[in-house]
Amino acid sequence: MYKVPFVDYPEHYNRIWNEIMNAITESLSKGDLILRDQLKQFERNLADFVGTKYAIGLNSGTDALLLSLKAVGIGPGDEVITVAHTFVATVSVVIQCGGKPILVDIGDDMNIDVEAVEKAITPRTRAIIPVHLNGRTCDMERLSQIAEKYDLFMIEDAAQALGACFGGSKAGSFGSTSCFSFYPAKILGCAGDGGAILTNDSDIAEKIYLLRDHGYQRSTGDILCYGYNSRLDNIQAAVLDVKLRHLPEWIERRRELANLYNRGLSEIDTVRLPPSPCLNSQFFDVYQNYVIRSKERNRLRAHLKDMGIETLVSWAKPMHHNVALNLNHFCLPETEKISQEVLSLPMYPELSDEQIEYVVKTIQKFY
Repeated sequence: MYKVPFVDYPEHYNRIWNEIMNAITESLSKGDLILRDQLKQFERNLADFVGTKYAIGLNSGTDALLLSLKAVGIGPGDEVITVAHTFVATVSVVIQCGGKPILVDIGDDMNIDVEAVEKAITPRTRAIIPVHLNGRTCDMERLSQIAEKYDLFMIEDAAQALGACFGGSKAGSFGSTSCFSFYPAKILGCAGDGGAILTNDSDIAEKIYLLRDHGYQRSTGDILCYGYNSRLDNIQAAVLDVKLRHLPEWIERRRELANLYNRGLSEIDTVRLPPSPCLNSQFFDVYQNYVIRSKERNRLRAHLKDMGIETLVSWAKPMHHNVALNLNHFCLPETEKISQEVLSLPMYPELSDEQIEYVVKTIQKFY
């Protein structure tokens, strides 16, 4: 049993237990299980929160990426620019569409190097997938300019950035589509798997509605294309809708915790901290993860584990170093360096100030 777990699911649900149970009971008592009112209500509320016209609930963030690429027509031979410092799903969906992933390096903030994006564009480039990592957006002003200049689709991988902002606009409101994951550990997580696509494009939205439900147009009964079974279940949507109401306060608490970490760890010269919540008004970070960098990462992690503190490394092995993926021809020095140093500390709204103090003091003692 960890003194400070990486995520505390029991405590998370204990605090909103009655709301969650009431939502689930309502769904079950009405027999609303698939594509019913709870899903539609959550989709409306999610779109309103992010600031888009459409939100389409799906069974996972992975399918959100896949169906986005399918909806904009990515196919054999098409190049899609993205990063290796991300979960493998970001790249695997490009392969599954028959496309070719073009991996570029990342910057100090662990997000895509915008200058590298423009250098990687060729006549075969069709799309960019910027990954908003750890609750911080990419430079969406520059990326939007690049996408417009070269007539590219932009698919935001916003799985770790719900509520984050760039220039006052929320992550997920910039791209042709944006993709969210509701995996339980996410800043908005369901009681299982879930995801969503958001878009302002009515044609893209219509394609995704079809793709998520076997290509079935329910108003006519026609099958208009080959699709998938990728619907977000009503019970999960009901759970998410409850949590969405709490999300602003949870984000504020995460930012408070990040400040506590920053103040406690700022004097350790050999530990590199994420940007301060107050450092740049252009960014509003939500701290899906609080990630530090240390050249002694492995020893530090072992020390924290011995002291009852659970941590996570995302990702110890750069994706393009996995031989089976056939991506090892890419040279990404910053990605490779960062993968040897990153360490995610516990970060969730239910953490107490005392737990943060314990983590901080444990790290201070190590150094």
